[in-house]
Amino acid sequence: MISRNIKTGICCLAFLLLAGIQSLQAQSGRFSFEKYINHQDTLRYRMLFPDADNMQKYPLVIFLHGSGERGNDNEAQLKWGAQNFATDEAMSMHPAFVIAPQCPEKEGWSNFDGRDKSTDLKLKPSPSKVMGLVIDLVHEMIKKFAIDTNRIYITGLSMGGFGTYDAIERYPDLFAAAVPVCGGGDVSKAPLIAKMPIWIFHGAEDPAVNPAFSVSMLEALVKAGAHPGFTQYPSTGHFSWLAAYKDPLMMEWLFRQHK
Repeated sequence: MISRNIKTGICCLAFLLLAGIQSLQAQSGRFSFEKYINHQDTLRYRMLFPDADNMQKYPLVIFLHGSGERGNDNEAQLKWGAQNFATDEAMSMHPAFVIAPQCPEKEGWSNFDGRDKSTDLKLKPSPSKVMGLVIDLVHEMIKKFAIDTNRIYITGLSMGGFGTYDAIERYPDLFAAAVPVCGGGDVSKAPLIAKMPIWIFHGAEDPAVNPAFSVSMLEALVKAGAHPGFTQYPSTGHFSWLAAYKDPLMMEWLFRQHK
């Protein structure tokens, strides 16, 4: 027979799980469903609006999801990380526009040579099709909304971490700060982004993306004269984004940055 204490504990656990699910659903519901159409191409994305004051401008955050959230449901990209920008605390302390685009199946945010061989990535001349759409969308949003162009931030995890480096290395003048999580970039382009505030996150035990990708970028940035933040969680695998996006210091740091 199950004791009263065990029953009480099970009920409490079930209540907490239900409350957590309801909280995530509520945060997800704060992102509107949107589409950006450019000629024959369509980019699905979700958008979070600040509690708008027409007398001021707000920062813009671009959030790039990982490979597991690719598709066309316009839902999966909110599974990890993006909803941390939609909590009550985040929206009250750091009001911002946030866009979370969804990458289609079999496509990617970045366009590098060499990922399967080593950490020696080389940025190809042209962006991937979906990255091109993301950048076009950003420029459209600047025209339509009260966005502070000195406070445009980009962040992403795993595939999105590589996409974050791709974006800032191609368009260094567009972004005020970046937070790549378990990603990597072209170390030869580090001088282009040496003046940009960057905070790198990775798990030391990551089996999917070698931490050497982040370490190589850190070393290249420091050599170029940059002062990036670097957090490597010593006992964490691939899910380093769980801690990264819940870190209030990271959020406070990000929203302090401007060009």
